[in-house]
Amino acid sequence: MGASIMTPAFDLVISPLVVTDEVEVVERKGTGHPDTICDALAETFSLNLCREYLRRTGRVLHHNVDKALLCGGRAAAAFGGGEVIEPIRIFLAGRAVSAVGNEIIPVRDIAVEGSRAWLKANLHALDADRHFLIDAMVQQGSQDLQALFARSHQVPLANDTSFGVGHAPLSALERAVLAIEQRLHARDRNRDRPAWGEDTKVMAVRNGGRLDLTIACAMIGRHLEDAEGYIEHKAALAALARDCASEHGFAECHVVVNAADDIAAGSLYLTVTGTSAEAGDDGQVGRGNRINGLITPLRPMSLEAAAGKNPVSHVGKIYNFLARRIAEAIVVAVPEVSQVHCLIVSRIGAPISAPALVHLRLATKDGTPPDGLRATTTELVAHHVGKVEELSRELMSGKMQAY
Repeated sequence: MGASIMTPAFDLVISPLVVTDEVEVVERKGTGHPDTICDALAETFSLNLCREYLRRTGRVLHHNVDKALLCGGRAAAAFGGGEVIEPIRIFLAGRAVSAVGNEIIPVRDIAVEGSRAWLKANLHALDADRHFLIDAMVQQGSQDLQALFARSHQVPLANDTSFGVGHAPLSALERAVLAIEQRLHARDRNRDRPAWGEDTKVMAVRNGGRLDLTIACAMIGRHLEDAEGYIEHKAALAALARDCASEHGFAECHVVVNAADDIAAGSLYLTVTGTSAEAGDDGQVGRGNRINGLITPLRPMSLEAAAGKNPVSHVGKIYNFLARRIAEAIVVAVPEVSQVHCLIVSRIGAPISAPALVHLRLATKDGTPPDGLRATTTELVAHHVGKVEELSRELMSGKMQAY
């Protein structure tokens, strides 16, 4: 990359980032958490719509299906068994083109069938046909937004005035929290600790050198004989978390699993299906993990529900991924930089490749003034903004998780 400073087609502001890391809080909601289920079903719905639109018309049509609500059911959990008394209800809502000329696109069937397929693939202890009722309440989008989307044949136009944020690199604690939940989810769940449900939550609090992990895991009653077995499984899960934390540089940490248990009173986090959605909790899109898979209150975060938004023109989704990609690229390519926060703001109706503002906050390793790195960082930002349509195609492939 050249040393001359190019003039980008958007406002670029570069500021110093002052890093304070005495306290760090990182959370991840696992695959079976009610909020994560909603995110996953909304994103699955959008991806399946994209595939069907492309198959029928050769292009993605207007849709935003980023609204989903999970209403918990009723269940009676017990050691050695238990039963679901009332099913969990899922309501998928949003806007989507459902007809092209005289051809009807089965939007509701796409929503329901895709949701059941995801549930069967990801929640091993429940029966997606019996334990869930799924309803799709999707209407056509407004004429003005459909018209805006239709004008996007050459360069997609932003369908909202919004913003996206990203940071890099992930801290050791952020990586550890991701690794703990991913290790729990990636195991052979029918053979390796089948009593561990997918509804997990990992909360990590680092205060100076002290690390506390509070982990929730919905235990499955039919795979446990009694409270003694339950306690053994809690201990095994805590050991897994400590080992994973140690691999990420935390030799010592305090781990508590299912902190609300009262063993003496027989009050335990016991379920039939491995998710609290069966009786104890409800869920909603956008209340869980951000696009990097984490909830990080001491880092920049967007309140956007990225899952289910269309990947062609909805900047509330695209710019969060773009901001993270820009931050990661700068950390890799500019050796003087230790941390990056990136904010990108859109303006409705403008090309997605022409944001209203990009703000970089840079922390440097040797005190180098961030503005002295303007030439290199400007070129990197312009490069990735210019490839935003390529990023959209990656999002359509389903290889980039939005939760």
